[in-house]
Amino acid sequence: MGVPISQMWTVASYVLGRRLRGQKRYPLVLMLEPLFRCNLACAGCGKIQYPPHILKRDLSVEDCMKAVDECPAPMVSIPGGEPLLHPQIKEIVEALIKRRKYIYLCTNALLLKKKLDEGLFTPSKYLTFSVHMDGQQENHDFAVCREGTYQKATAGIRTAVEMGFRVTTNTTLFDGADPNSVRRFFDEMMDLGVEGMMVSPGYAYDKAPDQSGFLQRKNTNTLFEMILSNRHDGRNKWRFNQSPLFLEFLMGKRDYECTPWGNPTYNIFGWQKPCYLLQEGYCDSFDELMSQTEWEEYGVASGNPKCQQCMVHSGYEATAVDSTFTSFGGLWGTIKAMVFNTYASPPARELLEEESKKPHGPMEHLVQLGFAVDVKQDGSREVIRRTDENEKVA
Repeated sequence: MGVPISQMWTVASYVLGRRLRGQKRYPLVLMLEPLFRCNLACAGCGKIQYPPHILKRDLSVEDCMKAVDECPAPMVSIPGGEPLLHPQIKEIVEALIKRRKYIYLCTNALLLKKKLDEGLFTPSKYLTFSVHMDGQQENHDFAVCREGTYQKATAGIRTAVEMGFRVTTNTTLFDGADPNSVRRFFDEMMDLGVEGMMVSPGYAYDKAPDQSGFLQRKNTNTLFEMILSNRHDGRNKWRFNQSPLFLEFLMGKRDYECTPWGNPTYNIFGWQKPCYLLQEGYCDSFDELMSQTEWEEYGVASGNPKCQQCMVHSGYEATAVDSTFTSFGGLWGTIKAMVFNTYASPPARELLEEESKKPHGPMEHLVQLGFAVDVKQDGSREVIRRTDENEKVA
């Protein structure tokens, strides 16, 4: 199981309490962004494309706790930017633990081993390092636009696990992702001893430098059907730190509407409207965000073009969790998904076989640049440059 019983009980009690009070809209995870600057510049990121004077700004510990005290969510995610660059990240984490909030500190882990060796953090059931990992080494380094990051991140993960910290991974998949490689990556993360994994399709941020790699809804369903079906074919039993109903939603087995208020975002500009992914204004308080946002204008049913292709966990995980704890069908569906989680599918296995013959990731970009890939009988690949129809140069 990828989520501890104590955390599941806290979330279940919170959700049921809100619904018993007749509260239709409530937050599940506070997205607390204490800074935007980062030590990477990923092509698909829409959070670091700010001018230098903005990237230099931080939220103070007091500002962070004011937001936490306004928003009753039982879980707090600390994205960025890179949170380990914040000069007071230790104090922020300690203050959240005192409030008994379950923390997911999102990090690329380039600094994780160093910070842990310095004794910056102490293991706690409330603290989880959520390490950004976008696949196997070649694919991860390509996605974050820097070689060597996979090795540094896995070293940080090993250190954290050995020291007794809770560690999960957070993987964002884009168009052209290799489903077979993703499955091998899941095995690798299980070998590292992580508590669980989180996975989501990427969102087409307006500010992202590379707009070509974002998944459309139909492609998302096909990709995740290939990845998440036939789980017994993998080397290890995969553990996910997510709602199993959300994973079924990604596979196209469930139809949900977005819950944009489920993951409210607070950063240096204030409370961001309407959600973590869209930036359409800011509010001075959490109550103002909840009461003055025109929620009906967002989600697939609204017809809003910015929402039509989105299937990101920050919008739909809260919907799945609410379904689990507030309806018999949702609860029974969750139990079935946890017990019968192999999802045997011969068609998905056939699609995986077809995908194994295609170029993906960095290899796909080489093909687009005029190179080609020969797939040999033993499954290995040779990158070649075609100079004419009858000649090739390795």
